[in-house]
Amino acid sequence: MFQVPGNFVANTAAWYSDVGREWIERLPLMVEVLCEQWGLVIDGSPMHGGLSVAIPVQRGGELCILKVGLKDETTQEEALALAVWNGNGAVRLLAEEPSMGGMLLGRLDSRRSLNDVGLEEALSIAGSLLCRLSIPAPLGVPLLRETGVRLAEELPERWERCNCPMSRSLMERAAALSVDLAPAAKTLLVNYDLIYEDVLAGEREPWLVVDPKVIAGDPEYGVAQLLWTRLEEMQERGGLKHHFNVLVSVAELDPELTRLWTLVRCVDYWLWGVSVGLTEDPKRCRVICDFLENSLSVF
Repeated sequence: MFQVPGNFVANTAAWYSDVGREWIERLPLMVEVLCEQWGLVIDGSPMHGGLSVAIPVQRGGELCILKVGLKDETTQEEALALAVWNGNGAVRLLAEEPSMGGMLLGRLDSRRSLNDVGLEEALSIAGSLLCRLSIPAPLGVPLLRETGVRLAEELPERWERCNCPMSRSLMERAAALSVDLAPAAKTLLVNYDLIYEDVLAGEREPWLVVDPKVIAGDPEYGVAQLLWTRLEEMQERGGLKHHFNVLVSVAELDPELTRLWTLVRCVDYWLWGVSVGLTEDPKRCRVICDFLENSLSVF
């Protein structure tokens, strides 16, 4: 029977308490059932993120990945997004079993991601993918028009609960922007968790996206995490302004809308990071917010 990686067990139990422990107990049986259902043979060691395991398998002569995950509000539309993209710019969804959080995916090279590529090239590839994947969203994807308003309502209470880690004026600025921008948001399919380590080398295409988290909204909403995940490198290699401009240009985004949504995203993530005990990412968000607040015209 499938052996769940020990550190995945510990992390899942720590983050998701009883729900996580119960799901972990069911996981080996779910893997066994899915392998039987789809005719799979495990042929490698499992990998894992925070919410799922990814198991190398074969179906006949086809190399695949069996992904089984604990669904939450950020991951429940993953299969829907992959189905709509149909392998164009993203890993291909071969089969899905929603009742067990199971997906059968095409196999990519997990040893090579955009984290292994020079910053300028990685930005260009990530920006192109952000643009390319921003197609009309299907029904069922959360709307930025709604989540943006809800975010604004929640920010003051979250700010107080986190002991006011940024100025009140910055928090209120982010809340006001979210209220102002959300009603006019587009309804394009946006992967707001497009990060360098989630773009893997492939054979059908050189680079393909995995593990998307999606919203129906403005593509400009999907930029922030591409800044904070390699911020120090950007500062060392030409500065944040240069790399912001490169990303905006390649992804064909509106620079001012990108600046405003990125400010909202950074305040949101800053508060979340503080709430779960992160130390470095809140500092990165502070740097980006200072840059954005001081850049009335980014270009």
